[in-house]
Amino acid sequence: MKAIIFTEYGPPEVLQLKEVEKPVPKDNEILIRIYATSVNYGDTLARNFKEITPGKFNMPFLLWFFAKIYFGFRKPKITILGSEFAGEIQSAGKEVRSFKQGDQVFGYLGQNMGAYAEYLCMPENGCVAIKPTNMTYEEAAVVPYGAIMALNLLGKVNIQPGQKVLVNGASGGIGGAAVQIARYFGAEVTGVCSTPGLELVKSLGADSAIDYTQEDFTQNGETYDLIFDVLGKSSFSRCKSSLSQNGRYLLASFKMKQLFQMLWTSMIGSKRVICAIAPGSKEDLISVKELIEAEKIKAVIDRRYPLEQIAEAHRYVEKGHKKGHVVITVEHKQNLINQEELK
Repeated sequence: MKAIIFTEYGPPEVLQLKEVEKPVPKDNEILIRIYATSVNYGDTLARNFKEITPGKFNMPFLLWFFAKIYFGFRKPKITILGSEFAGEIQSAGKEVRSFKQGDQVFGYLGQNMGAYAEYLCMPENGCVAIKPTNMTYEEAAVVPYGAIMALNLLGKVNIQPGQKVLVNGASGGIGGAAVQIARYFGAEVTGVCSTPGLELVKSLGADSAIDYTQEDFTQNGETYDLIFDVLGKSSFSRCKSSLSQNGRYLLASFKMKQLFQMLWTSMIGSKRVICAIAPGSKEDLISVKELIEAEKIKAVIDRRYPLEQIAEAHRYVEKGHKKGHVVITVEHKQNLINQEELK
């Protein structure tokens, strides 16, 4: 099968299209024919992880160290990137009960990755579910990461109808999903992003959008019940005056300083810092599927690239100007043969 392989860290050019052995599912695994995958922040980070110092990493040093061990200090141990996918089950192991051949599925591989390929195997109990009926493969392939992270993290703060929520980083994968999910919970949502993302954030249902290059939301006099900072670009000290009496400052990316602030604010005062991570689970993915089919979450695709142009897709994402998701389409020889027969 074809797959995008990289054997050294570096710029997008290290990603090379190669022929590799097609995986064979174990008794508890499913073999998935991939039709679409995505390029997100985690993929670009892992591709050049050798250059990611503790200071550049968005999490505490210990997690950086464990990530270095997992991905490899000098050369990558994970040689096929891609954490999100959508496709069709080609075969299932003899112990698999919840899936069958022909099922259309989507899912999230987390740090295991492996979706930049024509096929992949994963356990039946992994983060995989039947694809939403109202999404294409391309749309379903770009949703899992951001949506399951946002759903899990927002679930930790118990948003109530009518509360005011600000999402800092609202045009990214997690932030865009957070805008939609917070709206689903009944909140009044403000999204903060750069100029190119304003229209996207509004299209996702934000009640208002702030261009951080033009306005500092901490200085506009507004207060919020929840400030969700996706990439930790602000600080509790700056945001404290923008929080309501019992406001919450939620971080998906944080350092040791923020962990100490979480401990301190849990004992002193009414405003809280909450640092949280979401590993991603099948249960969360199924909940996301239900929200998609209820038309509460949608996918906005900015650009599409074939698997062969993966390096170009990575270059585009790294520029930081994408307006929505970047999807990678995977063509299969059998598909092309069938298309020719229909002509």
